[in-house]
Amino acid sequence: MNVSILQIAQQTVALEAAAIAGLKDFIDENFEKAVKAINECKGRVVISGIGKSAIVAQKIVATLNSTGTPSLFMHAADAIHGDLGMVQENDIVLILSKSGESPEIKAIVPLIKNFNNLLIAIVGNTDSFLAQQANLVINTTVIKEACPNNLAPTSSTTAQMVMGDAIAVCLMELKGFDNQDFARYHPGGNLGKRLYLKVKDLVSDSIAPKVLPTATLKEVIVEITEKRLGVTAVVDTNNKVLGIITDGDLRRMLERSDNIKNITATDILTLNPKTIEPIIMAVDALEIFALYDISQLIVAEDGQYIGILHLHELIKEGIS
Repeated sequence: MNVSILQIAQQTVALEAAAIAGLKDFIDENFEKAVKAINECKGRVVISGIGKSAIVAQKIVATLNSTGTPSLFMHAADAIHGDLGMVQENDIVLILSKSGESPEIKAIVPLIKNFNNLLIAIVGNTDSFLAQQANLVINTTVIKEACPNNLAPTSSTTAQMVMGDAIAVCLMELKGFDNQDFARYHPGGNLGKRLYLKVKDLVSDSIAPKVLPTATLKEVIVEITEKRLGVTAVVDTNNKVLGIITDGDLRRMLERSDNIKNITATDILTLNPKTIEPIIMAVDALEIFALYDISQLIVAEDGQYIGILHLHELIKEGIS
């Protein structure tokens, strides 16, 4: 049994991969017309289906919405019980179906046609009722389902999903949808943070360790200890950055000095420390940390000290 499990799993992957590869032959003039129509649509894309196709339809709706194409999901079974009311004059209706012959599909297609909305079919049977009635047909025919009985929607739903992704990516290119657009629609989660979080969002003005160059060793140690960032900036009386002192700098100084009574910040600081501007993206700061193998960066603008960015702040925000 253990041997056959591996074989079955591998066969499933192979069958679905073949189904996806076959979709390239269906990227035709109808596909191009459908993408252009959606791109020029003044309303929304209302996507419908029944059974497993309805689940795929919801995923396509989510993908389109998140990439700048307003979309709604309408379950085919609910459509004939009032949900058709969500279809407005300028909307495009896209229906997913493997067979194109489901009773629910047959019930709503004539109604949509009466509304004069453009009807696009993503269908696995180009001779079906749905395909014959649609204004544009995108073919997702598969040779065989991965299901051993060739019944359960497996390869066919994968094909629908991929075709939906192909439509979404084409629309993104046509709209010039970039990282900033993506960030607007994905403000939450680690992905969103990578796209919009800046250095200034991670630096606290109230926890900005700094000492003057004349500060005593005790004052330096107290400042580093109280602010708990393992570092302090050294600034002049105009708040201009002169250098940096880290925990490591203190240890190395103690190792090489027998008399520490008269030591000041000037004797310990590292000149020309790595700095970063507050408007820099946090994800770019991560690259600087990695490049120089450091864990703290001085945040400054026009030479004026603002605070310390610690690597732990990025990790805490899920940027790593």
